[in-house]
Amino acid sequence: MSALQPSQILFFSTLLMGTATTFSATSWFTAWIGLELNLLSFIPLLAASKSNQYSSESSLKYFLVQALGSALILASAPLSLYMQNSTTIIITLALLLKMGAAPFHFWFPPVVQGITWPQCIMISTIQKVAPMLLLTMVQSSPTSYVLMVASVSCAIVGAMGGLNQTLTRKILAYSSINHMAWMLAAIMFNEQMWTIYFLTYAVVSSSVMLILHSHQIFHFNQLSSFNMYSKSVTLVLFLSLLSMGGLPPLTGFFPKWLVIQQFITSDSFIWLSVLLMSALLTLFFYLRIAISSMVFAYPKMKISLISTPSSILLTVTLINFSPILYPFLGLFLY
Repeated sequence: MSALQPSQILFFSTLLMGTATTFSATSWFTAWIGLELNLLSFIPLLAASKSNQYSSESSLKYFLVQALGSALILASAPLSLYMQNSTTIIITLALLLKMGAAPFHFWFPPVVQGITWPQCIMISTIQKVAPMLLLTMVQSSPTSYVLMVASVSCAIVGAMGGLNQTLTRKILAYSSINHMAWMLAAIMFNEQMWTIYFLTYAVVSSSVMLILHSHQIFHFNQLSSFNMYSKSVTLVLFLSLLSMGGLPPLTGFFPKWLVIQQFITSDSFIWLSVLLMSALLTLFFYLRIAISSMVFAYPKMKISLISTPSSILLTVTLINFSPILYPFLGLFLY
């Protein structure tokens, strides 16, 4: 891996500063400034990649969509003078567009397909923090129906969209859309639950993307680079994908368990059924990646394109196998 350039460190710092500005904003104008600072810092990070010929196209798509979302937020200010109730709905739709949530997901998989794995980690985790924080501020009776429809749409689109994919970045993009359905539901219940779900998803998805980045896996055909001698990395990828699917002994099950409990308490069984059925479909294409990495491995393919110490990968992904931490994570709810 090449060292970070000073400009990349600068833009990454201002990106975090933009997220922090939105997090600590006391007015919508300050929150909008934080969103713009975040956007203008992320565009150079996308366009600076030399290893992918589609990085410029992805950065342009990302800029246009984010600019449209910011314009909608600005347009809601004068509309509030005439239509008070519709202002929060417009802001909610704009934030859903900026996150890439269904039914405004059309830009997210193509952008993810054109960027590198470290950039995929950023767009799937850090870039979703500010819009989701603002969604917690605009909750009201009209927006609750919008969030419910968006949650159901994310569950269906994320599950169905990843079934016929053979590109690993698009699969994880649709996986991110599916997990967004659970996060939108957690936002409607309480902010602490959303925080736990988001942090768990960020760690688990980052561990999967780091493994795929270490071997430069972008297509199912490249899964044969997991040779039969790297059994530890193959096992870690298998269990990390199961953790993303939310199977019980692993870390990814804990936040879904909390959300399911809240669904049962609020008697929202139809909504919960949609999310659970979509989770089973996502588990299917997680298993496609995991099983392919095992079945396609044979001794002739023993060379990894990027030599990364296996100990680092194993250390990063140990968080997926720590159900003993569940009681400590539960303390955040109180």
